Amino acid sequence: MSHRSSLFLTTFPEADIAVLRPHLKPFELEQGTVLFEPGDTIDQVHFPLGGVVSLVVALASGETIESAMIGRESVVGSAAAFNGQIAVCKAVVQIAGTSLMLDTHRLQRLADDSAPCRSTLMRHEQLILVQAQQSAACNATHTVEARLARWLLRCRDLQGGDELPLTQEFIAQMMGVRRTSVSVVANTLQQAGLIRYSRGHIRLLNVEAVQDTACECYYTVKSQAERLLGRPDGASAR
Repeated sequence: MSHRSSLFLTTFPEADIAVLRPHLKPFELEQGTVLFEPGDTIDQVHFPLGGVVSLVVALASGETIESAMIGRESVVGSAAAFNGQIAVCKAVVQIAGTSLMLDTHRLQRLADDSAPCRSTLMRHEQLILVQAQQSAACNATHTVEARLARWLLRCRDLQGGDELPLTQEFIAQMMGVRRTSVSVVANTLQQAGLIRYSRGHIRLLNVEAVQDTACECYYTVKSQAERLLGRPDGASAR
């Protein structure tokens, strides 16, 4: 399993990759797997090669809402290289895939020794903050339809395809809305020919129309991702 499948790792200098390569271990990211919870010690970080991981905030009521998505352009748990390894949110696999797993102390050591590595990790953390801030604004001001379109497009960018193996229940949990709300909006988008969905599966049929439906937050996060990390998903901005 090559590190080159991780777009994040390909931005590291070859000397840094040489240090990490012997310690990178393959890991299956199974949908629904929780990689860490708030308060956990983050012992391993993950460089996704495929699939999508969500960073989630859980409320005392049991409700959850997603603050950021991570795919193969980034890394899960990188804050542990700076803050003492204590998780402040929940990380759950949204779309199954694989990753390269690394013991956190090895990433910490490399970040201490390598300015390019440290800079890349800090840019990633900036993008996580951008996503969290934009999600807060989006959830407060935009319609469920616009938010769902934004969410599906972001998944598509990170997954690299129009087929998304997701249930409406899971989407509702990530968006912090009722499942019935997602069902109504998804049905509207399907009737309009924008998507097709069945249990556990969504396909984007008309990406341009979905982009027209999405709120500005999709383009804001996308442009910031391009600025901070390059253009990993290969898709052009609107």
